[in-house]
Amino acid sequence: MNLHIVLYEPEIPQNTGNIMRTCVAIGAKLHLIEPLGFKIDESRLKRSALDYYEHLDYVVHKNFEAFAKENEGTYLFLTRYGKKNYADINYPKLPEPLYLIFGKESTGVDRKLLAKHLDNCYRIPTTDKVRSLNLSNAVAIVAYEVLRQFDYENLIKTEPHKGEDFLDQFIEGENT
Repeated sequence: MNLHIVLYEPEIPQNTGNIMRTCVAIGAKLHLIEPLGFKIDESRLKRSALDYYEHLDYVVHKNFEAFAKENEGTYLFLTRYGKKNYADINYPKLPEPLYLIFGKESTGVDRKLLAKHLDNCYRIPTTDKVRSLNLSNAVAIVAYEVLRQFDYENLIKTEPHKGEDFLDQFIEGENT
């Protein structure tokens, strides 16, 4: 599975930091498209990504055109203007690499860019009470649906740090 997360002009460092951590957790490459609303070395960004920052595979692109020139694959735009549900996509049938493209927190992806890719615009269903979800939540929701459809390929499914049987020691009556 060749999954990429693309943030189009992200503005809030804490969101990007959380997304960095998610990218490390799922083995996805992160693409940041300028202009950014923060400095990449900003301490809040690294604090949000915690000690996973050193494991992050990311690149910063000058603009969307520079990104597109360097990255061929399937582009999927997540936007409130999408007319199709992200969960209805059969991700394993799409040509890889897959690029999940999310817009900046205030206005999303440029409307003219979205208009050029109408067939690849999707949304996360919500009520009419909100315009959109938090960016880092939206990335996690969609990325994990992609991974679910690939049966979490290349991800571990048991606790690697304390062992998969760690909780057994807390079962009452067994270890008294």
